[in-house]
Amino acid sequence: MTDYHELLGRLARRAGEDEPTVPLEGGLPAPLSRARIAEAEQRLGFPLHPLLAAIYRDVANGGFGPDYQLLSLIDGPTEEQAVDCYTEARTAHAGTEWAWPEGVLPILTWGCGMYACVDCRSAEGTVLLFEPNPGDPDVAWWIDSPSLRQWLEHYIHDTGWWVKAEEGEGLDDMPPWPHARARAGS
Repeated sequence: MTDYHELLGRLARRAGEDEPTVPLEGGLPAPLSRARIAEAEQRLGFPLHPLLAAIYRDVANGGFGPDYQLLSLIDGPTEEQAVDCYTEARTAHAGTEWAWPEGVLPILTWGCGMYACVDCRSAEGTVLLFEPNPGDPDVAWWIDSPSLRQWLEHYIHDTGWWVKAEEGEGLDDMPPWPHARARAGS
């Protein structure tokens, strides 16, 4: 089991600096218990990536992070809940060319239908960008970061693509994620 203690401490400190999109008295949303995370995993049908589970268990149930901030996993104060987003996407688009890949959990909305997602089946928790706006499902999935740890480091240090985009830089250096169609079963 990987020890995420030091990273989670830095993450919690950085999260405390965010202007919450959902103002809460007392700061960040309360973390989830192990039982609530197990309930979420049961609904999803797969385990969360261990680092993602640790964030929801030890830092907060969403409400911090870049731009629109992390979604609550379940029963949290954010407008969307990660588990609901996943189950709705899997159901609504099943059997279509837009079928949602199994084990890919939306964790943050970027607006305009775009999501940051964690591939919970990958060992490193690859963070993917779902960008459907060009209208072609074969070019809608991109590798935002090879690992959740690296993506969080970008957030902590304000070095992610979202910061560069605000400064006018493009997203041309993101490689496509080649497994979307196979993992979606389409």
